Formats: sequence, structure tokens, C-alpha cells
Amino acid sequence: MRDDARRPYSVSELTALVRELLEGGFPAVTVEGEITNCRPASSGHLYFSLKDRDAMLQAVMFRYRTRGLGFEPRDGMVVRASGAITVYAARGQYQLLCDWLERAGEGDLLAMLEARKRRLAAEGLFDEERKRALPRFPERVCVVTSPTGAAVRDIINVTRRRNAGLVVRILPAAVQGEAAPAEIAAQIERANRYGLGDVIIVGRGGGSLEDLLAFSDERVVRAIASSRIPVISAVGHEIDWALSDFAADLRAPTPSAAAELVSESRAALSREIAQRKAELATAIRSRLERTRLSLSRFEPQAVEGRLMRLLHPRIRRLDEARDASAQAMRERLTGLRQRLALARGALEAANPAAVLARGFSIVRLKNTDASGLSPAIRDAGKLTPGTAIDIQFARGTASAEVKEVRQ
Repeated sequence: MRDDARRPYSVSELTALVRELLEGGFPAVTVEGEITNCRPASSGHLYFSLKDRDAMLQAVMFRYRTRGLGFEPRDGMVVRASGAITVYAARGQYQLLCDWLERAGEGDLLAMLEARKRRLAAEGLFDEERKRALPRFPERVCVVTSPTGAAVRDIINVTRRRNAGLVVRILPAAVQGEAAPAEIAAQIERANRYGLGDVIIVGRGGGSLEDLLAFSDERVVRAIASSRIPVISAVGHEIDWALSDFAADLRAPTPSAAAELVSESRAALSREIAQRKAELATAIRSRLERTRLSLSRFEPQAVEGRLMRLLHPRIRRLDEARDASAQAMRERLTGLRQRLALARGALEAANPAAVLARGFSIVRLKNTDASGLSPAIRDAGKLTPGTAIDIQFARGTASAEVKEVRQ
């Protein structure tokens, strides 16, 4: 403190003293209150106030802290904020520099839900293999929700706008309070028992974690998991969640989004049909063109040309083989002729008549009977004087008697 109490403080000096006292006295506090004047800045920082029945406290949460939030702070939400007390000198306001923010009572509730989630997941209720694809063109949609809430109005408006022919059956159920889980589960079972729809939408509008607690009830989760009809969970806003989201075949961020998923837009369908029609026409034209090109290959001239190209090498090989065979036959005949001439010459040379024609003669013993010619005499030693012989000349024969034999 200043020694001279009569000397006035400047605003800055007094503010600095207050800041020193507050920041030193409250370095870490936790405050519970209702959010009001919530103003998210474009920079990502979050400015808001906490209030109760008698007082209000300014608070700020910087961007790097807001990234860890699991919910979207809104006016009217009761929260528990942790941080340090500081003074904003420019406005002379003390405020809470918030490091952590959670919904009041949410810590215990979240712990309970996480334990339930792990237990149901261990049973396989959240397995991806259990989930089924939604029919693209459902004819009937069952909506399990409050008949007076904003969610049912949003669903009806979206389906009428996108596909007025879609049948929407409202299966009324409480979506908050002790009776809600049993009513929601019963309506899901009823839709399956009587086959009331092709798809079931289970949901409600946004709210606090406590407000959405019915959709995390074990009875609701088991009813969704055992449903034979595909189920869409559309609970709260995009940042909200419930255990029904994990058991359902599909999670929609909002009830309106769920309605869009089950009601294919007529305009979109018309565009898709037109596109498919154009693609089909293009494919048919392409196929016809390919068929036309294929058929053009069977025109007479084309077929003849291809046939000639196919036969030409075979015809040429046949001609060459025929010429080679004829040449081989000619060469063989020439060789045979030569051999025949040689044989004829040898035969003619060995012909006795030819020998006789050259001045030779054949001497035989005179044959006294008609048994045939006697063998030719080749050795004069076989004869004796007085032997009767026949001599055959080239022309004619003569008989003689041997007078003398000389070796």
C-alpha cells in the first residue's frame, strides 16, 4: 500500500493493485453458473458470462483451449468453468481466464456413459459387421420421436419437399424423462413386429447431455441393435451424441439430415436418370459403331481379299511343291532313260546274234536226237578227231567232222 493515503491513486495504479490482489489470491478457481452472452469470435476465442440468481462474471476462453471442448457452449447451458481470475484493465473488469469448461454434472454422467459404451461394445452391439446399408428408394419411413417436437416437423417438411410420395409414419414416444427409454424401445419393436416401414429414424432435437440421456439408455440401444429394419440415429445437433449413434446402421447429424438420407430428391433423381440415359445412349452408339465396323469386314470384296491373303501363301507353297515334284520326276525319268540305254547296250552287247554278226560262230556236238541243242564247245580238248559237230553262224548252220585237234 502507498504510505501517503491522502495522495490519490491513478486509475492505472488502483487497477494494478486490484489485479495484483485478485490474480495472486485466485490463481486457480472453479466456478459453476449459467452461460449468457455467449459470443464466439471469428478468431476462435470464446467470450461469455457466467451468472446465477444474484451475480455475473465475465469469462474468456482462448482458441487453443476451445479445441478440446466436446460440446458447443450456448446461452442457458449450466457449466463448470476452471481457470484463473484476472483483470481486464482497459475496462476495469475482473474476469475468469477459462482453461477448462464442462457441463455441470457432466463429468460423472460422461464416466457412466463411457462405462456403458465399453460394456455394450464388448457384446458386439456396435460392430460394423452388424450394420446394413439403407435402401436407396424406401417407400415407407417410420419416425420414432416426439409428435410435438421440432424434429418431427423438420422431417415432414424435408420429405414433402424432396419426395412427396414417401409415406412417413410417426410413432410417437417421449424423448426425455424417465418414461422415454421404454417408449422409444417399444416403438422400435412395434415397427419391426408389424413391418411398418423400410427405414426407421430415431431421434430428437438438440439439448444438454441430460436431455439426450434417453437415447443412451441400454433398452434403446438393444432395441436398435436387434432391429431387422435399418435404423438411422438422428439425435440432437451435429456435436451432440448418444449411444444410439453407435448401435444404429447410420448416424445423421440432425433429424433434417436423416430425412434427406431417406428421401431421394426428385430433381436429383431426374438429373441422374438423364445422365444415365445419356451414358446409355453413348454406350449403345459406341457398340453399334463397333458392330458396324465388324460387319464391314464381311463384305464380299473384304472377305475375298482376306481369303486371298490367307490362301496366297498356301497356293504358292502348293505351286512350288508341284514344280519341285515335276522337276524331280523329270530328273528321275532322265536317270531311268540313261540306265535303260546302258542296259540296252549291255544287253545288245551280250546278245549271241550280235556276236555272231561280228564273225564269231558257235560249235556244238552234233545232236542226234530232238531233245534240243547241245552245249557250246568252249575247249578244243573236249573234241577228238572224227567227232561230228554243228557250226552255227550268223546266218545258217553247217555240219562238219573233226580231222585234227590242237591244244
